[in-house]
Amino acid sequence: MRIYEELFIVRPDATDEEVDPLVEQLKGVITKSGGSLDKTEKWGVRKLAYRVAKNEEGQYILLEFKAGADVVKEIERRLRVSDLVLKFLTVRIDEKLKRIEKRRKAREKRAARKPPAPPSPAVAASPLLPQEAPAPVPGAPAGNAGPAAPATAAPGAPAPETKGAE
Repeated sequence: MRIYEELFIVRPDATDEEVDPLVEQLKGVITKSGGSLDKTEKWGVRKLAYRVAKNEEGQYILLEFKAGADVVKEIERRLRVSDLVLKFLTVRIDEKLKRIEKRRKAREKRAARKPPAPPSPAVAASPLLPQEAPAPVPGAPAGNAGPAAPATAAPGAPAPETKGAE
């Protein structure tokens, strides 16, 4: 059993009394073969991208069902011989659903491997949390020693001049 979407376009002047028996006939074909009709949507009359059989508009109807390949052939045969139907398209969507599920599992697997994120600085500086003073570094001057010491120059380069008090 695979999942399919069948989108077909019927004449814009077709009434619900003409369209409903066609949909029921297709539903009967699906259920008789052991499949199931999951969704039926009537999208109403919409403008076509190009003229089809002298029509510029058509009624769109979508069926989503689970069935075998032989059922799809029979549905397409019935749509092809129906005078109401202008165009139809059958799409197998179970492959797409498999790919989406595979991507979701891969994302979850990557997320499980990641280490937990460190707390944000806003949380660390929160006044509600107790703060500890940083431990003094051995050999470092205590307190604020003034401006930083100048960087050392590369070997063989002249020493940088410093301005001193004269």
